[in-house]
Amino acid sequence: MEESHYETDMVIIGAGPVGIFASFQAGLLGIKCHLLDNLDRPGGQCTQLYPEKPIYDIPARPSVTGQKLIDDLLEQAGPFDPQFHFNQQAQSLLRLDDGRWQVSTSHGVVVRAAAVVIAAGAGSFVPKRPAIKNIEDFEDKSVFYEVHRMADFKDKNVVIVGGGDSALDWVLSLTPIAKRVMLVHRRPDFRAAPDSVDKMFDLLNAGKIDFTVGTVQEIQGQDGIIDQLQIQTAEGDNITHTCDVLMPFFGLKVSLGPIAEWGLNLERNHIHVDAATHETGIEGLYSIGDICTYPGKIKLILTGFHEAATMAHTAFSYIFPNEKKASGYSSTSSELQSRLGVK
Repeated sequence: MEESHYETDMVIIGAGPVGIFASFQAGLLGIKCHLLDNLDRPGGQCTQLYPEKPIYDIPARPSVTGQKLIDDLLEQAGPFDPQFHFNQQAQSLLRLDDGRWQVSTSHGVVVRAAAVVIAAGAGSFVPKRPAIKNIEDFEDKSVFYEVHRMADFKDKNVVIVGGGDSALDWVLSLTPIAKRVMLVHRRPDFRAAPDSVDKMFDLLNAGKIDFTVGTVQEIQGQDGIIDQLQIQTAEGDNITHTCDVLMPFFGLKVSLGPIAEWGLNLERNHIHVDAATHETGIEGLYSIGDICTYPGKIKLILTGFHEAATMAHTAFSYIFPNEKKASGYSSTSSELQSRLGVK
């Protein structure tokens, strides 16, 4: 594997909403950024878990989907040309002799920068794979652990497995467009929000969905395409069900990965920072978003946006100790407007 080397001002580990907004705030100050993410697209939890679900607590946005929020954040950061490296897990962090940092990834990318920002959310999200023989042969073709485009499920026979919020949310969302939806859960009771459970039973009583208490035992099909499922009911009966798409929602595993070995002040997979600067206690190393903690921390995207702005202003003085920071408001500062390309 051939290595690729890059030089920049700041490396941001995590390309979720907070990481993207951090690249915008840094760009306003003239800080060039590279962003690393182990997912195959920007957005973090917003695009991985709820791309088409509305978010209601973003300032000035009464309602916005996770995907739309990410699209707008990317457009906002666009004038500063942040460089993204996807499908890359940050594996090692090294302090160079000149005081800069070197971050190396799982795919041979090496980025050197004066400052590193860890904006990795709660860590890497990996779906829990159910114990079904050869399920990996069907993944990303007819077995899906997430929904990127609802239209992909139009007129499909969909089987959703699970009893939590994700499972019931997608039962409710896909029923209007799928050919038929079946919910399979090992128990007759659910962990999901009571309102979602009530709506699911309304659909069931109206004959609009199917529900089986049991477990999926076997997938039948070829070339990654499912033909049918073998399901064992709670009574021990085996039934065959026609299926085009299987969606197991057994929860997610979360891991910090190699970040946990970087000598940071960690407590329960969270990095302690100074709330006034978002420094980790290690010079030139910062943390923002859900992964960081401090007294009074509130886990909201809004909070992460504030942390990104605070961090960027702190990091500027560290990256450019002899330069004057741009000041003023974007509505009036000609310097900031010039950087934004505003005429």
